[in-house]
Amino acid sequence: MQFVPKTISEIQPEIIPVKESPPELVTFDVGGMKCAGCAKAVERQLMQYSGVISACVNLAVEVATVECQPGAVDAEALAKKLTDNGFPSQSRLGDNQREAEAATIERRRQEIRQQINQLTIALILIILSGLGHVLGTKAPILSNIWFHWGLATLALLLPGRPIIVDGCRSLWRNAPNMNTLVALGAVTAYTASNAALLFPRMGWECFFDEPVMLLGFILLGKTLEQQARRRAASALQALIALQPATARLVDFKLPSLDLRSQELPLNSTSEVYNPQYIEIPADRVRVGEWLQVLPGEKIPVDGEVSEGKTTVDESMLTGESMPVLKQPGDTVAAGTINQSGAIVMRATRTGQETTVAQMVALVQAAQTRKAPIQNLADTVAGYFVYGVMGISVLTFLFWYFVGTHIWPSVLLGHAAMNMGHAAMNMGHQLSAIHYQSPLLLSLKLAIAVLVIACPCALGLATPTAILVGSGIGAERGLLIRGGDVLERVHQLDTVVFDKTGTLTTGNLTLTDYLPIFQNSEWDLNSDINVGNRQDACSTIDGFSGDKQNVSSIIDGFFGNRQDPCSTIDGVSGDKQDVCSTIDGVAGRVDSKLLQIAAAVERGACHPIAAAILLEAKQQGLPLLAAEDFCTEPGFGVSALVEGRRVFAGNAEWMKEQGVAVTAELSGSLQGKTAVYVASGGVLLGVIGLKDTLRPDAKATVERLRGMGLRVMMLTGDTASAAAATAQQLGLAAADVLAEVRPEEKARAIATLQAQGCKVAVVGDGINDAPALAQADVGIGLHCGTDVAVETAQIVLMRNALMDVVESIELGRATFNKIRQNLFWAFGYNTLGIPVAAGILLPATGIILSPAAAGAFMAFSSVSVVTNSLFLRRGFRASID
Repeated sequence: MQFVPKTISEIQPEIIPVKESPPELVTFDVGGMKCAGCAKAVERQLMQYSGVISACVNLAVEVATVECQPGAVDAEALAKKLTDNGFPSQSRLGDNQREAEAATIERRRQEIRQQINQLTIALILIILSGLGHVLGTKAPILSNIWFHWGLATLALLLPGRPIIVDGCRSLWRNAPNMNTLVALGAVTAYTASNAALLFPRMGWECFFDEPVMLLGFILLGKTLEQQARRRAASALQALIALQPATARLVDFKLPSLDLRSQELPLNSTSEVYNPQYIEIPADRVRVGEWLQVLPGEKIPVDGEVSEGKTTVDESMLTGESMPVLKQPGDTVAAGTINQSGAIVMRATRTGQETTVAQMVALVQAAQTRKAPIQNLADTVAGYFVYGVMGISVLTFLFWYFVGTHIWPSVLLGHAAMNMGHAAMNMGHQLSAIHYQSPLLLSLKLAIAVLVIACPCALGLATPTAILVGSGIGAERGLLIRGGDVLERVHQLDTVVFDKTGTLTTGNLTLTDYLPIFQNSEWDLNSDINVGNRQDACSTIDGFSGDKQNVSSIIDGFFGNRQDPCSTIDGVSGDKQDVCSTIDGVAGRVDSKLLQIAAAVERGACHPIAAAILLEAKQQGLPLLAAEDFCTEPGFGVSALVEGRRVFAGNAEWMKEQGVAVTAELSGSLQGKTAVYVASGGVLLGVIGLKDTLRPDAKATVERLRGMGLRVMMLTGDTASAAAATAQQLGLAAADVLAEVRPEEKARAIATLQAQGCKVAVVGDGINDAPALAQADVGIGLHCGTDVAVETAQIVLMRNALMDVVESIELGRATFNKIRQNLFWAFGYNTLGIPVAAGILLPATGIILSPAAAGAFMAFSSVSVVTNSLFLRRGFRASID
């Protein structure tokens, strides 16, 4: 069956326009957020500020990202507004970024220390309260009601004070949060118990144990949650720690420079006079300066090795465990570790431009971008606390006025559980038969509703999963730009690969020369330094073998075919004799064509140009004088060579220049990339090149197919070259789009999207940038061009095609974890609130004490964060 790749003529949709002036992004560290309601309140306050277009708040990392009109927002004023409204904030702008990060880290450490101290006090109070119930009359002091009143009072004044104060302030600011619910529950239980203690004739029960245990469980849950969140963010912190603090500046021109010297200056004065080096902060290194790096030290900035030889551990950036050999001319990245030898390097990227700094910025940005699936949780969180307070009021009114009258048995002790003692065993210890007040029962149920509701689980469901997922990706060299990308990765059904440099190595080699020079003005008899002759016989192989055709070809070679043709006539078509006759001339002709092509391609930056220039260099051919270079992306390049305009490019461009390219000529290079060279409307010849597949290309395609994805190839190369590559990969003709111009690649992707496909594009070059931007998910190889990396939503730091599979699997696993978290958060609140409101009480007698409800609420948040941490183990298992 004939292999017929599709061509670009079938593609029609328009490219989506790109905004010319992108909005400005400002990042803030925001403190004081306790739950999803707080995060929503911060977003509302940010959106009210003039000039702000959008705002996104991440509860897990306590960071807000604001998209605003350029120059329209004063970041410091906006931070002050948030601080005045109860959310201490600081912008990450300009020179204060490093100080802001240090202040944020110190603030979080203080919060954790304070939280641990509060938890310690709360646990001591819980133990004392429990001992009073366990020992009973054996310890009269511990079982005394006034002793328990003292414990409850201390619980509210010491560990519970920050919660109560923050809850009241949030309610006053019309932004109630989780602390508001806890404060209302604890204070209400304490107040009702005081009323029962002071007015015993009311017949109420004292439950001073409730606020003690409630606050203790809440603090325990918050501490565990905070520790889990720190573990989730550990990968980013490790990435930030890769950035070196100092660099050793040297004068590479000094002949006395000793690479083996490991002597360090003792003080700042000695640095000035030290002829070898000066130690300076790494962020003050400038591009072009030389730095000395000793074994065991971190590379301070991105650069190029100028002297020395070593191996470098790049695992922290790429995930590749094997050290990489570095010699003069090789590039090194900041944060990697010099292992074996001392080197001198020249700085090429410094500060925020280094690879590790860009990785940190990408991961931080990813952690602040929400998945669209989170929008429902955000919407619910904005009204959640108000709704819970409303349900609590309705619960009280229902049971006080209706429920206790319909089911009077719930007031008996055998149906209702003793709330004071039951708190120790989560509400399962039955008391002796006694009668409860309808008011007290209604009050307890209302308090349980307040404290079981968990807005935190809603707020942490998405960001913690993204936090862990992005951390795993950073450790493995997979940079995913945010939760919205993860959701689109989950929806993918088609993966489109660029060919050259992506599926193939991009290291093309010359395989054929086909010089023609018919009716041209080029002097073929000029002296040329020929280092290697390409046998002209190979060009004859591409044709039918008909003597007449061979003669016409030789006509083009020399302009006069008399002698060669007579030789052909004499040998009756024996090609071997023909070749021996023209052998002395072919080498000069081939090399002249290569020399002209190399002169033109010198003005291009493309794998084809690199291959031609390398071949010319290997043959020792001097480059001809060329000027006025002009590159036409997707077609070729032109230049003035020795005063003549020369074009080197594909067959389509030749036709536009009025140069005829016959089908026989194109067919002679079947399955190869053909570069036609023409001048003055005359075809000078054609050069054939061949690329090789990446070693992991076929395995990658097979793995993606095994995941249920359709794999396609998109290339600007000829249909025959695309067909040859596709056959090696096992791709069908319908899955190949060939001869696609760069500006039309985006239209090709738009066509697939119009058919309902969710498309990922994998590319590495400038030509791929429009397609990467158009795709639902753009995947760029970091070894490619900067524009491709900037356009892509997923960046692969390693030069490994199998990372495409790993990035999609990581995206799927992370998004599945987000869905699990949201399901748990919504399901917990959907089931927990009705149970706390007493829905099971009439039929089963089951009732949750406020302390038990508080414990459930606290551990619901812990479970969400812990489930996100399980992503590490689950993703590792899926990869293995």
